[in-house]
Amino acid sequence: MSKQLDLYDIQGNICKGYGRYGYPKARYCFLRFDDPKQGRLFLLDLIKDITTAEAWEAKEDSPNKPPCTTNIGFTYSGLEALAIPQRSLKGFPVDFTAGMKARSHILGDTGCNSPENWDEIWHGGRVHAWLSIYARDSNMLESRFDAFLEQLATFAGVELLSGHRGPNGTTLSYQDASAVYDNGMPTGKEHFGFTDGISNPFFEGNGHKISRLAGRGKLMRDGSWQPLATGEFILGHVDEAREYPLAPEPKMLSRNGTFMVYRKLHENVDTFARYIDNLAKDFDGSKDLLMAKMSGRWPDNGAPLTLAATDEEKAELDSRIADLKYRSLEGDECAAAQLEQLYIKWVDFSFDGDKNGSKCPIGAHIRRTNTRGSLEHEKGAFDRPGALVDRRRLMRRGLPYGGIDEATADSAEQGIIFMCVGSSIERQFEFVQQQWVNYSNDFKLGNDKDPLIGNHDGKLTDKHLIQAPEKKLFEAAKAPFFCTELPRFVETRGGDYFFIPSLTALRMIAEEMIDPS
Repeated sequence: MSKQLDLYDIQGNICKGYGRYGYPKARYCFLRFDDPKQGRLFLLDLIKDITTAEAWEAKEDSPNKPPCTTNIGFTYSGLEALAIPQRSLKGFPVDFTAGMKARSHILGDTGCNSPENWDEIWHGGRVHAWLSIYARDSNMLESRFDAFLEQLATFAGVELLSGHRGPNGTTLSYQDASAVYDNGMPTGKEHFGFTDGISNPFFEGNGHKISRLAGRGKLMRDGSWQPLATGEFILGHVDEAREYPLAPEPKMLSRNGTFMVYRKLHENVDTFARYIDNLAKDFDGSKDLLMAKMSGRWPDNGAPLTLAATDEEKAELDSRIADLKYRSLEGDECAAAQLEQLYIKWVDFSFDGDKNGSKCPIGAHIRRTNTRGSLEHEKGAFDRPGALVDRRRLMRRGLPYGGIDEATADSAEQGIIFMCVGSSIERQFEFVQQQWVNYSNDFKLGNDKDPLIGNHDGKLTDKHLIQAPEKKLFEAAKAPFFCTELPRFVETRGGDYFFIPSLTALRMIAEEMIDPS
């Protein structure tokens, strides 16, 4: 990886998923600027607290690892409120300027997902800025938040907005999020029970170890992996089309910044659990296998179905993992290396050998949101596998929110704060949400939607096809299995689009030094 980025100029959440870097607690605050001068003074004071993408060790005792992180982004109306020159504002892409609410028809935010049903804070276009705090534990989070409130109180023209739906009908002035804990330890799971956020893209210059590249970059014809172009995720750099993403002038305003999608997704945990229980009665396999056939990954550890497609194969995989772990703990270096190589296959796989979906259903969640070259049916049609869809990759951020009781009712506040960053909201997030989550033309599945996050209504036509396993020699062919009358498992509760500037751009905004000429 030859490209070197100024990580000191890039906000840290662009390159780091804090939840996986030892920050399992988060608080998202949303601000309004009623006075542009006060807003700029607030930003000038805040700059010293912003966490950059500067590398630090993952170990808890790393001397340069901050106890908390702080990052900020702005809606289009927020940039207007800060008196950004009109010439610069006109350079932002239309998806960002319109905002999430105005794009609801593209995103499928209708019915229970429609903006009138969102949390109160998203009504009326009041949100100007998003500010995130991540912390190692709850005490650190509260301490940093208290310090932020003291800081905010000195700027009369900056308001912390309320209106977040809390537990038991309460309304809060912030949105909390947290990793789901198991035996006192944070996990990568969400409330349905799946391990989330396993495979994020790897782009050139991101500061991560090259050992994490396999399965996360772009697959070349010779079987090697290369980082994706920086411009797919950071503005002011060349993307996979060898072009610069659309961004405002002057260049220093947009360079090293990006766009972020913030989306609160409520999970109907009870509905999901009851649906799986009922469907499993007729399914030829375990409940875990049924869940895996909807997601594309096994719920307990996130192993892809391409690695273990049946209960028997999963049992063999678990036995192998247990053996390698035991031998590794006994000092067997060969076993440790084998275990590491095995875990690489959690991300380093494709659907090239599973075109008919007998292992991982074609309509499964992970196959829709990261097709891994499976839509490119013509061998050699492009310069490399995945070239057609690598420009749709999503860099996911965020954490679950709400209670962790397995028997939680649908009415309880629990779900995922989904965030993703990228250089084009329209080309990346909106395309995936519209074309792959809520439509299936690319997958030749008619009107079928994503079985987990699609906009289902419980009708007979709301279905998910689980292809039959490949027929073995002298074995009778099995019929496919249909998950029918899929209910709405996930509901949108609000969100918006944000511009996350570089530290340079943040100072330009704060000091009113933007000259678009």
